[in-house]
Amino acid sequence: MNKRGFTLVECLIGLAISAILLAAVAVAINASAVNYGENEDMFRAINGARQALARMTSQIRTGRDFDITAPANRCSFFTSANVDTTYEYRSADQKLYLTQNSTDYVLCDNVTAATFTKMLNDAGDDYKSVQISLTVRSGTVSRT
Repeated sequence: MNKRGFTLVECLIGLAISAILLAAVAVAINASAVNYGENEDMFRAINGARQALARMTSQIRTGRDFDITAPANRCSFFTSANVDTTYEYRSADQKLYLTQNSTDYVLCDNVTAATFTKMLNDAGDDYKSVQISLTVRSGTVSRT
């Protein structure tokens, strides 16, 4: 007698193999989704830092009357429009602030370090250059 079809053991083996393959696909999709979210968060952090740096460099290049006694986490000056301006990193809340006319604005979030390295001119009464270093973090990844 010739019987056609699958035995119960063959069906169970096929079911087990299918379950293993589906579990592997689900793990890969989950890892991809988590990675996408982390990349998106890092993109936002880096983009915020890039915008902050663009604004700071533009205003610092045209600024005047810099405070040469300001600490490394702060840069104070007057803009070309005669606005009293200060960029300051506050490590307590890990943010970079812009202060204009005694009003604080958050310029960038997720900042773990920011320094303004100032080089004085030959007379020693103003800056000839300001180097800005900004480090942002998203999760466990940070970029300077």
